[in-house]
Amino acid sequence: MAEQKEHVGMNKTGVQMAPLQTKAMLDDDKIITRAHPGDETQMAQLRASYIAEGEGLGSIPVPGTMKGMVSMGAHMLMGDQPQVLLDKMAERLAMERTATRLYDALLTKLDVVAQEVTTGKLSITRDDVASIRGDEARHALILRDAIESMGGDPTAMTPSADLVGVEAMGLVQVLNDPRTSLAQSLHAILTAELSDGVGWETLIALANENKQDELVREFSAALTQERKHQVMIQTWYDEAVGLTNGATAVVPGRQAGAGMPGSRH
Repeated sequence: MAEQKEHVGMNKTGVQMAPLQTKAMLDDDKIITRAHPGDETQMAQLRASYIAEGEGLGSIPVPGTMKGMVSMGAHMLMGDQPQVLLDKMAERLAMERTATRLYDALLTKLDVVAQEVTTGKLSITRDDVASIRGDEARHALILRDAIESMGGDPTAMTPSADLVGVEAMGLVQVLNDPRTSLAQSLHAILTAELSDGVGWETLIALANENKQDELVREFSAALTQERKHQVMIQTWYDEAVGLTNGATAVVPGRQAGAGMPGSRH
């Protein structure tokens, strides 16, 4: 695994590393005669045709049980949108499963840099990370039960579940890359936690609109935990990049705690 601290090395990716070749390239570019200057018009037209023919990321499955079909039909007759709620619950379930895997990978990485942590430079502990990982796994089970309670199939890949699966691929790659440092891994985790809070808030609003009071209570409790996770990860990330005293929590024009996932102003 790479060292936690960033360092100056033999990075030759910038043009400043080859000034003569860069000048020659730019000079050549000026003298090349182009009969038809290139642009992205044809590329945009091709993409537009694909977009016009696109049929979306899929559909929300019809409930597989008679009870589920009756329940969904009854809600739709009352003007509710149970299919949207089911789609968003499947989205959060997919993300909570991914989050569990992200924390599994973080635990592995944390074990490698255990000495750095125990010397007092970082406040992160394995027990704290394992506790958050447990919360994410429990949230997944809550969502599984919630989907089943509305007659849905928690194993179905709905459009929103498909979407967040693609979105999270990069985060999974970051955590599983042996070259990424603890700080870089925490950055990816923080990205996940920030989006997670917003997702839970949307889910709570939809559950409320669909008069699912019990789900609102359960989802609100999960959101409270997710907000605590975000604060902890933010603190660990600050420490890992060398910031102290919660520097990112107090910046010009921002109050400490503002902008937490799920907050509205």
